[in-house]
Amino acid sequence: MGHKVSYNLMKTEPATTETLAAWKELGLKYRTYLKLEKRLSANTVISYMRDIRQFALYVLRREACRPTEVTREGVEQYMAHLYECGAEKTSQARALSGVRSFFNYLLLEGLIDESPAEFVPTPKAGRQLPDVLTLDEIDRIMAAIDCSTAKGLRDSAMLEVLYSCGVRVSELLALRMSDLFFGEGYIRVIGKGDKQRIVPVSAVAREKIYRWLDVRKTMLKANINEECLFLNNRGKSLTRVMVFTIIRQAAARAGIAKSISPHTFRHSFATHLLNGGASIRQVQEMLGHESIITTEIYTHLDREHLRETLEKHLPV
Repeated sequence: MGHKVSYNLMKTEPATTETLAAWKELGLKYRTYLKLEKRLSANTVISYMRDIRQFALYVLRREACRPTEVTREGVEQYMAHLYECGAEKTSQARALSGVRSFFNYLLLEGLIDESPAEFVPTPKAGRQLPDVLTLDEIDRIMAAIDCSTAKGLRDSAMLEVLYSCGVRVSELLALRMSDLFFGEGYIRVIGKGDKQRIVPVSAVAREKIYRWLDVRKTMLKANINEECLFLNNRGKSLTRVMVFTIIRQAAARAGIAKSISPHTFRHSFATHLLNGGASIRQVQEMLGHESIITTEIYTHLDREHLRETLEKHLPV
C-alpha cells in the first residue's frame, strides 16, 4: 500500500471565496453529471469525487486558481507530487483518470477549450529499471581506459561526458566544437526534436575534453568535418555501435558484470543527482525530458529520502 498523500508543501496565498465557490459549484454539477448522465454506480461516483477533491485541494493550496484556469503543467505537477508522496502507479493512473474525466466534463459543457489533462502520460506499472552503476564502478570503468593513447583520451572524455552531463548517446555524437562553452561552464546539447538545452560541465569533464582536443588536432584531415567533437581513428564521426562497444569493453576490463550501455551512464547520473539532494525537476531539466512523468523512472530511491530532499530544494 502506498504512503498517505500529504499536501503540507503546498503553502501559498489562501484561495479567494470566489475561487472556492467555483470549485464547489462545478464539483456539484460534475457529481450530478456522473450520476444522471453517465449513470455510474454510487461507489464509482464516490471514487471519482474523491479524486477530484484531492486534486482541487492540491491546486487550491499551490496556485489557488479556478477549475477553468488549470494548465497542463499544473496537472503534471500534481502527478509528480503523487509519485513523490509514495502513491503506487495504479493509484496515480486512477487519479489521472478521475482528473481527466472532470476536465472532459468541463470541455463538454463548453467551459474550457481544451483539457489540460488530455496529453499527460498515464503512469505505467511494471516498468523495468535499467542497471545503475555505483560511484566505485564508474571510477573502475574510467580507470580501465588506457589514456596513454589518442583513442584512450577520446574514450575517457566521451564516457565522462556521458556520465557527468547525463546526455543520450545520440546527443553525445551530435556534439560540435561550437557547442563547448567552457568559459561559462556548460555545453549546448541538441536533444530530441532538435530542442536545445544547456548542461553544466564538470571540471573533470572539461580537463578530459581539453586533453582529447590536443590529440584531436593531429587527426584532422582536409576531407572531414572539423566541427564534430569526437572522431574515430580515421577522422570520421563515431557511430552508436562504436560507443556501445567502447563501453562494454571498458566494463569488461573493469570486471563489471552488469549489462552496460550508454543509457546506463545517463541513468546513473540521474540517480546520483537525486541521491545527492537534487529535486526531480532539476533532474528533468538536466535530462531534457519534456514531461516530468518521464523522469519518474529515475526516482526509484527511498521515498522518505526523496520527500526530504524535495522539501529542502523545491519552493514552498
